[in-house]
Amino acid sequence: MRWGALLLVLASLGLEGAARAACSLGQLAELPVTVARSRILLPAKINGTDLQFIVDSGAFFSMLSPASAASLHLNTSPAPYGMVFTGVGGDFKASVAWAKTFTLVKSTIPNIEFVVGGSDLEAPAAGLIGQNVLGMGDVDYDLASGAVRLIKPRDCGHAELAYWDGEKPYSVMPIESTDAFRRHTVGTVLVNGVRVRATFDTGAPNTILGLRSAARAGLRPGEAGVTPAAETGGLGRASTKAWTASIANFQIGDEQILKTKMLIADLGPDTEMLVGLDFFLSHRIYVANSQAKMYLTYIGGAVFNLDAPPVEAPSSSAGTVTADARTPPPGLNEPKDAEGFSRRGAVLAARHQYGQAVADFDRACALAPSEPRYFQQRALARLALHQTSPALADLDVAVKLKPDDPEARTERAALRGQAHDEDGARADLDAAAAAASKEANLRLQIGELYLGLDQYQSAVAQFDLWIAVHEDDRALPAALNGRCWARALAGRDLDKALSDCNAALRLTQRAPEVLDSRGLVHLRRGEFDRAIADYDAALAKNPKIAWSLYGRGVAELKTGAKAQGAADLAAASVEAPHLAERAARLGLTP
Repeated sequence: MRWGALLLVLASLGLEGAARAACSLGQLAELPVTVARSRILLPAKINGTDLQFIVDSGAFFSMLSPASAASLHLNTSPAPYGMVFTGVGGDFKASVAWAKTFTLVKSTIPNIEFVVGGSDLEAPAAGLIGQNVLGMGDVDYDLASGAVRLIKPRDCGHAELAYWDGEKPYSVMPIESTDAFRRHTVGTVLVNGVRVRATFDTGAPNTILGLRSAARAGLRPGEAGVTPAAETGGLGRASTKAWTASIANFQIGDEQILKTKMLIADLGPDTEMLVGLDFFLSHRIYVANSQAKMYLTYIGGAVFNLDAPPVEAPSSSAGTVTADARTPPPGLNEPKDAEGFSRRGAVLAARHQYGQAVADFDRACALAPSEPRYFQQRALARLALHQTSPALADLDVAVKLKPDDPEARTERAALRGQAHDEDGARADLDAAAAAASKEANLRLQIGELYLGLDQYQSAVAQFDLWIAVHEDDRALPAALNGRCWARALAGRDLDKALSDCNAALRLTQRAPEVLDSRGLVHLRRGEFDRAIADYDAALAKNPKIAWSLYGRGVAELKTGAKAQGAADLAAASVEAPHLAERAARLGLTP
């Protein structure tokens, strides 16, 4: 492993940190980061190609997604025998890739290794920066200022290292010591008075309490205060069920958070809790690996439930902290340039403070009107505020400034499709498909949008490209189902469609949407009894699937069950009044 060289290179940058008493925080390397889509993104280069990496303190080693490694044409070899990789979604296969050069900040490191594997990452991320980089020294997570700093303390001993605190209260908590085999940032917190071993994971968008730990804290699915939430997942292939739990008291170091909410889910046998990015966004955090301590200051806003401000503000032994999710983080200095406003706006958007985010993006766009990224950022924030027309106007500017940007084209295609501008949406998708790399994760979204425009062969082509390089991805069932559905609607390659649906069902425990797709395949093939069986199973799980009601009605009429067929067709028209017209255009009539 050549990562040890990175510390020496970063130290050579000559950046000096602050000092407290006789202690100095020298050899500081500042990594410029942006928060986007609940991820901390860091620019870097592999073999001269510009990329974005997720800063992931929960990853023991830096990683590349399989699609990114393929697009970069990197040589790979199997991971060492016996090495098992585990994410929230379970174990996953991995290999090791070598890059000739890796450029971080302004320094280039030769012959670098990355782990390759797991589910693909949401665009534009190509991989993860893990603890083999972050754990080289101390780490200052100053996300409100758009920076993660790597620090090498000198002569600090037991000195207090919250060098930014000024008059603000800060909290201190012990963390477990790290070494070459134990890299993660781990400490003990209290949930409803129960001790829980927590891993601090910037790669997890939300804080998650494990089911076993939740049960010890009196929180169990189905009981009062615990309600179902959307499934969650990580690098593993599978998704896992999640719930939202009401927490009476959460304590970390000297800080207490009362009457809050957080997710609970099965994190496997070895992880009791993940403290995710939502917590990091509301705090300034200094991980002092040199002292086996963590220093943290609450800087404002919701801590866990980012949809609303906390019911009661955190408090600490150093004083009460005032929470106001409507204002910019008080720990952030006023930006001086467009990039500063962009970074602060991104943090505000990640904290769901979209109005303030738009105001910062306004400043960024005014200061740098030729930078398409700022208009794209403002478009996404405006969409969160349901300001569709201004968002579309921003994307128009972004595309004009950078016509070959596949992400901006795809985002605009989605908006144009919603506005029934099918020609415009199709033109954008064609441009995005032409500009995206063959292995891009974005192709899954492009395929889904083509499918929404009834461009079935174009959709199949995108799903083909995505599936070819994502055989171990948790989104694989959705891609297989999408390709099956596109072929079923088109009435073409039905044997291949059936194979896709069967493969998706083996991965999804008979998900109703896949049963619905396979039902249409059987209907197209004239296998009416099998179609009815699939539609029965789909509707047993979700009785409002309009296509299943319609398809079952058609199949029942074909088999002579007139009363049942008529009833199902009538029920389908209630759920989707225009479905019969669309089905007739596809040749699917009673």
